[in-house]
Amino acid sequence: MAILTAPPPMSGDRSGTGLITPGFRLGFALVVSLFFLWAIANNLNDVLIRQFQKALDLNRAEAGLIQFVFYIGYFVMALPAGMVMRRFGYRAGIVLGLGLYAAGALLFWPAAEMRVYSAFLGALFVLAAGAACLETAANPYIVAFGDPTRAAQRLNLAQAFNGVGAVIAPIVGGLFIFSGVEMDDGTLAAASASDLAAYRAGEAAMVQVPYLVLALIVICVAVAIARVPLPTIRPHRAAGQAHGWRRLVGNPLLVGAVVAQFFYVAAQVGVWSYFIDFVKEVDPAVSERNAAFLLSGSLCLFTLGRFGGAALMQKVSPVTLLLIFAIANVVLCGLAMTLPGVGAIAALLLTGLFMSIMFPTIFALGVRDLGPDQALGSSLLIMSIIGGAIAPPIMGWISHGQGGLRAAMLLPLAAFAVVAVYGVMHRRADASPDQNTAGADV
Repeated sequence: MAILTAPPPMSGDRSGTGLITPGFRLGFALVVSLFFLWAIANNLNDVLIRQFQKALDLNRAEAGLIQFVFYIGYFVMALPAGMVMRRFGYRAGIVLGLGLYAAGALLFWPAAEMRVYSAFLGALFVLAAGAACLETAANPYIVAFGDPTRAAQRLNLAQAFNGVGAVIAPIVGGLFIFSGVEMDDGTLAAASASDLAAYRAGEAAMVQVPYLVLALIVICVAVAIARVPLPTIRPHRAAGQAHGWRRLVGNPLLVGAVVAQFFYVAAQVGVWSYFIDFVKEVDPAVSERNAAFLLSGSLCLFTLGRFGGAALMQKVSPVTLLLIFAIANVVLCGLAMTLPGVGAIAALLLTGLFMSIMFPTIFALGVRDLGPDQALGSSLLIMSIIGGAIAPPIMGWISHGQGGLRAAMLLPLAAFAVVAVYGVMHRRADASPDQNTAGADV
């Protein structure tokens, strides 16, 4: 997910006149690496949902708490992260985020030894708090590394690495977290207590080394960030925030964007959280590893869709493209619910392509024309990602009914329909003569 906010003015002697200001190139590369790191954390959760069902004997609704706790961490930490950065600067916010990220990843080791679900959830909460700091800091900070007129180019470059991380995470999970040992319900029922305990302990231990390696990488990045030259940004204080909140609550397009973003994130997280389970339910012959690789394919389409969507927006308005993509995903979710076998899997895989532009487009449309209230509006849109915490437990609960995960796909279908309604609402507002019809910068 990308958070697009404008940073305060930069101070110091080195002002950017190119894509990247000389002297800050290493710092820029390190900040770009943060986009990759939080994508890894986000998308490994989709593998953990499947893995913890085996290792900890969880049902889908219980495993869905992984995303609930993760996005609660984002929700809780977003505003404190902004306060830290306003008080101590962007470097401090990034180092804090990396420290929390590494601490959460390291906590996976003792959690796996104990095989206590609450311990894993606690580790994920700490890790998510760190990722929230990174995401809140890195997007606006990347603007300060060069010519302000080329800020969108730098952001697109950085977000491409976020997409690379999203594609790689399921592959890493498939190779290093999934053991390749799959036991069906009959085999589990026939296993002795000692064999079953050994199997679950082995599956729990599979997460230890990948998260330890991830923690070490994050620590190295934190040390480097603390030492390299980075742009200095002067903090600025917005006046009249109480009046600003009242104006925002009365702005129907912003309120609509917050609602649409809530449901979009719910749909995205819901689909990807249960993608591997969906593939296994629809076609049990597909291995967990191959299902993880299919998820990586969906994420690859998501990344390609961002580039393709940006190109299409030169000819099609962002709000029109958002409406088309939302309707496409309503149809695809319906097909996933009804088609047999490979057709259902292909339909769900293709939703990644049409999800691609939704988060940044809704965000940009929501903050458009807010003027001095843009920072406050951005905070509301950041907090709307709490939708990602709500969907997985509800979908897991629905999946235990007669319709299984096919029935659970009704939730993302409805959520994409809400996004489509927002698109219709915004198109009508743009067509109204008293509205500013300038295009959004997406």
